[in-house]
Amino acid sequence: MLSTPGRADLRAPAEPGELVEVSVFRTPVLASRVGAEADAWLSAALDRKVHLLYLDDPTRRAVDPAYSRPDDRVSLADAYPLLLANPASLAQLNDWIAEAQSGEGPLPITRFRPNVVVDGAPAWAEDGWIGRRLRIGTVAFRMPKPCDRCVVTTTDQETGERGQEPLRTLGRYRNIDQKLLFGLNLIPETTGEIRVGDSVTTEG
Repeated sequence: MLSTPGRADLRAPAEPGELVEVSVFRTPVLASRVGAEADAWLSAALDRKVHLLYLDDPTRRAVDPAYSRPDDRVSLADAYPLLLANPASLAQLNDWIAEAQSGEGPLPITRFRPNVVVDGAPAWAEDGWIGRRLRIGTVAFRMPKPCDRCVVTTTDQETGERGQEPLRTLGRYRNIDQKLLFGLNLIPETTGEIRVGDSVTTEG
């Protein structure tokens, strides 16, 4: 459902259509055009010509081969299927931001767009989980690498305003090989459901 103030809602079908090649982080992938009506609605709402695309086959896009197995797949998410964040690490980051007296912060965990939030671990405990397996409930995940953050994290999701945090502070405290790190990328090894309150264990 496409909705914005001042325009009638439009229900856009998530159905296979004309396939076009698009680039996701410089990786080509075929996506399906939703249709001319959706294109026109979004173009008018955004005041620029755009197309709405749908990934009709979620197995079409591979994960970065440097950190994955040949059968690992990711949809039109970022570079990996899931992202994990640790609230204790965010609390430490917000303390650093407050010390800098930049006038920004504290930042919410949503600024980092995690799929999985693991509570109860010390700040930066996730650094020691890289290369190991994580089990949440009955589902196992690989944790191939930390997540290096981009400029999107500096945008307030409520107002659309862009600042300098968290990248300025990550640059001071979490700059590893010119990458500003916060969170872990996850690749599921099994299918299943995870739920709020599931136990979390590391293996290996």
